[in-house]
Amino acid sequence: MTKQVYINLPVKDLQKSTEFYQALGFKKNDIFSNDKASGMEWSDNIIVMLVTHDFYTTFIPGKQIIDGDTASGVLLALSLETKEDVQKFADTAKASGGNYFTVEYGVSEDIMFGYEVLDLDGNQWEPVWMSADFTPES
Repeated sequence: MTKQVYINLPVKDLQKSTEFYQALGFKKNDIFSNDKASGMEWSDNIIVMLVTHDFYTTFIPGKQIIDGDTASGVLLALSLETKEDVQKFADTAKASGGNYFTVEYGVSEDIMFGYEVLDLDGNQWEPVWMSADFTPES
């Protein structure tokens, strides 16, 4: 079996969240999708599982799902090929009901460019582009 990463995110509205992620360029995999979850492929090796709250809680007995509007559980970074791709990702998220903001990375945007993007449930993504010349000292 090929090594893959599956990221499970709890969502309040499976249909709306599926449409949101499709707008961002994720492709729905019907084999991993049903009325409890949508398998959304970013690449052959990275799949985001959007999971209804009821189903998600079966995996976390005794724990609560965080409220993504008031708490953070994880930051998920995605590298993109161009600054324009990063901008399009952020703009599409906002147009689809999410939001985005910037963080000062401390390096020139000619070296590293990105946003903090929030999905419909407050899950936070970091689309980023880095120059081939990027080094931590840049």
